[in-house]
Amino acid sequence: MSAGAFSRALVLTAGLGTRLRPLTLVRAKAAVPVDGEPLACRIVGWLVGNGTADLVLNLYHRPASITAALGDGSDLGARIRYSWESPVLGSAGGPRHALPLLLDGTTAQTMLLVNGDTLTDVDLGKLAAQHRRTGALVTMALIVNHWPDKYGGVLLDQQGAVTGFTRRGDQRPSFHFIGVQAAEVDAFAGLDDGVPAESVMEVYPKLMATRGDAVMGFVSEARFQDIGTPDDLLRTSLELAAADGRPDQPRWGRQLRIADSASIVRSMLWDDVSVEAGARLDECIVADGVTIPEGSSFTRCAIVRANDRPAGPNESRVGDLLVARL
Repeated sequence: MSAGAFSRALVLTAGLGTRLRPLTLVRAKAAVPVDGEPLACRIVGWLVGNGTADLVLNLYHRPASITAALGDGSDLGARIRYSWESPVLGSAGGPRHALPLLLDGTTAQTMLLVNGDTLTDVDLGKLAAQHRRTGALVTMALIVNHWPDKYGGVLLDQQGAVTGFTRRGDQRPSFHFIGVQAAEVDAFAGLDDGVPAESVMEVYPKLMATRGDAVMGFVSEARFQDIGTPDDLLRTSLELAAADGRPDQPRWGRQLRIADSASIVRSMLWDDVSVEAGARLDECIVADGVTIPEGSSFTRCAIVRANDRPAGPNESRVGDLLVARL
């Protein structure tokens, strides 16, 4: 494997995964299976395949689910270390807190930041080359924002410098940030360690006000698959299964108990799931340890064990299960 465009990367995996509830009551977002493989493993595999194998992941919510999937990274051909947060420090405070690990034993001042909730195939070599050429403090990987009703956008000037950010629903032509960016250490080094801070809403506008080309956009036609919601997770898993020659059949987890008379259609089963006689699942995600009762039927639902948790918005209790519609 040739040397990568970036010597080290920080994968941002500390978030609460609120939009992915109730599944993130069980695992961190980065640990949820995507077509049977934890999302973080897919991201690490992509980075290693592109020559970046020295990685730091930041942790806060359900950290054991991530460390259990990745360990020290040796099984994936990576070196993985962890930056622990308490409280959660956000998209800028997290990188600031991880700087000692990212800088340890290296003179490199450029790092790769990768969101832990997306899959993409953006060309890291071209991203790095543009970042070096422009001298930007931050270069954000972007694609055309075809979904302004779902995603906020990034505004660029004719030279490709970021001039602002739009909120979801803004219909102005914009670009969509796909969760990968090159950044100089100086973009975050001035922040107070251990203090929560956000990049897009707080730090980047200050950098842009100081220097017009401090934050640049790298526009490409890269693939982007979001894992933001349970519906996104199921759709992406079905797409990956179909591309692998398994239409409508994503990979399932381990230690499953499925009755012969059960019906399971276009659904995802995590570990230690039981589906009893006559039960039906149609386009569902069933999390670890769930038992689907005999004769029950669920359509387009995310299902976790309630474990005395109160139901949140758009969730309901069904026996000892917590259920949300996709």
